[in-house]
Amino acid sequence: MSLKIRLTRGGAKKRPYYRIVVADSRSPRDGRFIEKVGTYDPMKPKDDATRVVLEAEKIQAWLAKGAQPTDRVLRFLDAAGLLKRSARNNPQKAVPGKKAQERAEAKAAAAAAGEGEAA
Repeated sequence: MSLKIRLTRGGAKKRPYYRIVVADSRSPRDGRFIEKVGTYDPMKPKDDATRVVLEAEKIQAWLAKGAQPTDRVLRFLDAAGLLKRSARNNPQKAVPGKKAQERAEAKAAAAAAGEGEAA
């Protein structure tokens, strides 16, 4: 059984509220879970202490049993000092796509041709 520490959504429409739970990875997002280990309220200000509430002892116990946190939960655990999150690096993220590169080349060629006629 593959365990995940993940978020389950609650709250009303446009007013999200999340519980941080330990669940089997095959169960649905808002479905069956094993244990609740914290909460996350994105509607609260970022500097509010109750925005993310974690039960550190329970989380440490589940991590020792092999539970894997999702990316978002790993951010919370890193901020709380429970687990270290490695920095990500994607140098290809800022590179434009093929069509955008073609448009830029065409624009540069047109500008060069315009300067050649003006001279």
